[in-house]
Amino acid sequence: MNKMRSFAAVYNCGIIYFNDTIYSIFIEKYMNCPFCNTTDTKVIDSRETDDGKITRRRRVCEKCKLRFSTYEEVALLNLSVIKKDGTSVPYDKAKISQGLIKALIKRPVSEEKISTLLSSIEYEIRTLEKSSITTKEIGKIILKNLKKVDQVAYVRFASVFKSFGSIDSFKKELDNLDKE
Repeated sequence: MNKMRSFAAVYNCGIIYFNDTIYSIFIEKYMNCPFCNTTDTKVIDSRETDDGKITRRRRVCEKCKLRFSTYEEVALLNLSVIKKDGTSVPYDKAKISQGLIKALIKRPVSEEKISTLLSSIEYEIRTLEKSSITTKEIGKIILKNLKKVDQVAYVRFASVFKSFGSIDSFKKELDNLDKE
């Protein structure tokens, strides 16, 4: 997690309604250079990443001539998460990100791979086309995607998500993992 992406921008927000779910699309208004803070920047290259889920734009500052990248993606709005106790909270991508980072700590997984994993999880949540989702559903989606990336991180996350109460629970999950 050493690399930092520069997001020095002021956006207008466009809203898209799709099957009772509100999505926001960020529309560029001004893109400030992260080096000299001028708004005089120019897009020199645009590419889709993560199967079209994120757009990477390579930019150059017209004033200082330095280059930088920006990333644009659809953000989920008005998605409620139903917790185990029945309370409802707004969807927060940061909570999923924190859980993934805890599970992947000291594992040989790059920041790019974590970002791709997070995008895949969020994309799968979006494709459910629901206005609310349970923490159990989110956990299952995370486990399914995490298993493809790192089995140790999968077991770490599963131990918290499934509330393992004994060593036997760990052994059973490891046996299931070996069978697949």
